[in-house]
Amino acid sequence: MVRRKKSEQLLHKYFEEWIHLYKTDAVRSVTLRKYYMTLQKVAELVPNLKLKDLSRKEYQKLLNEYALTHEKQTTMDFHHQLKGAILDAVDEGLIEINPTRKIIIKGKKPTKKKPKFINQFEVQALLKQLNLTEEISWDWYILLITKTGLRFSEALALTPNDFDFSKQQINITKTWNYKSAKGGFQPTKNKSSIRKVQIDWQTAMQFSQLIKNLKPDQPIFVKTRVFNSTVNNRLKVLCIKADVPVITIHGLRHTHASLLLFAGVTIASVASRLGHSSMTTTQETYLHIIQELENQDNDKVMRHLATLF
Repeated sequence: MVRRKKSEQLLHKYFEEWIHLYKTDAVRSVTLRKYYMTLQKVAELVPNLKLKDLSRKEYQKLLNEYALTHEKQTTMDFHHQLKGAILDAVDEGLIEINPTRKIIIKGKKPTKKKPKFINQFEVQALLKQLNLTEEISWDWYILLITKTGLRFSEALALTPNDFDFSKQQINITKTWNYKSAKGGFQPTKNKSSIRKVQIDWQTAMQFSQLIKNLKPDQPIFVKTRVFNSTVNNRLKVLCIKADVPVITIHGLRHTHASLLLFAGVTIASVASRLGHSSMTTTQETYLHIIQELENQDNDKVMRHLATLF
């Protein structure tokens, strides 16, 4: 009787309870917000759909409706978040057959993407445009991201205590909650994000002088509330001056990784430096670069084998 009554529950109501039960205080605040955005769309698209009526056909119709206004990857993310709750409903016997089996992911035509990274010569041209004074500025922040590949929030959270100049290392143990007006330190994206990032001697010398008189436990770059757009706008100005493709701060992280891969650094080392949870993430993100390097390796192999006879 109880199970039958629960199966009469609306899908979006069940999903809301599921998020509160399994995701609140279990995932990062930014991830939790994404779940609630998914919930909002479910309530908007199928406000009267009950669990008992959620067939494979109804689920596909829901995804198709969502896909009309979203790109394929975004639709996939929407599906993955909702699927977790639906599979639990199947396990509880509230839905008889798994409606997410063999679904088709659609999406609107992707918009033209901005360049994700720039090459080594373009990086050199960009860095020449930096105005590196004796005071902390966003230009110093841009330099540090280029040299380390840190995430936007990881670099914002850096304090003088995080620098170990004797070992030329930066200790990444936290991030800065720049999306909140209050700001504040928060945990890293995942356990793998807690890491030590090696820096070159020149960067170490520059920052040792730059931060020597700053409070050891206070953020180096955060003075007031920080917006992603503020830093990206500064980077855009520098890219235009340098006559290189305009990229974002996150694009500098991609640039850092691509330069390492082209330099012959192993995927495992790049994954560790970037704080990826697995090498799979690195391989998927930089698949095109890895394939290009494999083609170069194949040419080397063939040339080597040709010399054996």
